[in-house]
Amino acid sequence: MTFSRKTLAFLCTLFLSTLVLAQKTTPKEAFLEKWENSKNYLIAIAEAMPEEAYDFKPSERQMTFQEQLMHIKGNMDWLSTTYFTDKEFKRNATDPPNTKADAIQLLKEAFSNTLAIIERTEDTSLEETVDFFAGPKSKLQILNLLQDHVTHHRGQLIVYLNLKEIEPPRYSGW
Repeated sequence: MTFSRKTLAFLCTLFLSTLVLAQKTTPKEAFLEKWENSKNYLIAIAEAMPEEAYDFKPSERQMTFQEQLMHIKGNMDWLSTTYFTDKEFKRNATDPPNTKADAIQLLKEAFSNTLAIIERTEDTSLEETVDFFAGPKSKLQILNLLQDHVTHHRGQLIVYLNLKEIEPPRYSGW
């Protein structure tokens, strides 16, 4: 099969246009894409651990697998509500989930709630400075912290799986 130069030029232009359109060009767009992938990866990790091992922790000073998951959820709730809404965040003591399925559902809801909050955030507001316990930070830095915190604890959960001789799900990045 042969193509004319005009057809090849058109196909090349179409291909390159598709690549450019597929790229996320703002920090918020990049975050939202990464956030969805991060959710899927963490849920896969949560699914990989058997329910009877949700109380596993490598040492006394560490959190259990389930406590790690709920810590991640709580941080998402706190950062997204406090720094991207007008609502006051109230950290309430809650009972731990009764089942693995309950824990996973709570994680999914936290990811979805954070996604919805960030989707409603104006791109220009990411330049705003907010008061943070570690000093003034831009909202863009808070977005980075949201993802970094999930990544940090997800890495710990991968170690938990390995210690239980469970092969972690294959990494999925961007």
